Amino acid sequence: MSLLEALNNLVTACGLPVETGIFSGAAPDEYVVITPLSDIFEVFADNSPQAEVQEARLSLFVKGSYTKQKNALGRALLDADFTVTDRRFIEYETDTKYYHYAIDVAHFIKLE
Repeated sequence: MSLLEALNNLVTACGLPVETGIFSGAAPDEYVVITPLSDIFEVFADNSPQAEVQEARLSLFVKGSYTKQKNALGRALLDADFTVTDRRFIEYETDTKYYHYAIDVAHFIKLE
């Protein structure tokens, strides 16, 4: 299972819809956009890749307080053995009334 599929399943299990950010109608009051950040081979002394690191950002958009959703996502990510590399408040969007909070994660895959 790819990183994006695993994150999609985890986010929806938390009761949050995963969206592309493009809406034909009204956007939901809370949703997550998953953006791939990097896909890197870790190279060691023999110049041969030993592991792959995949990183992604979960952008949480919530109208109103986002604390409950942020905590639920964080706990679910840690319980699923993802490495949380960054968590930060991005902005309050005055035009849309969404709070935007980002959680960056990494997943390490040992190559056979």
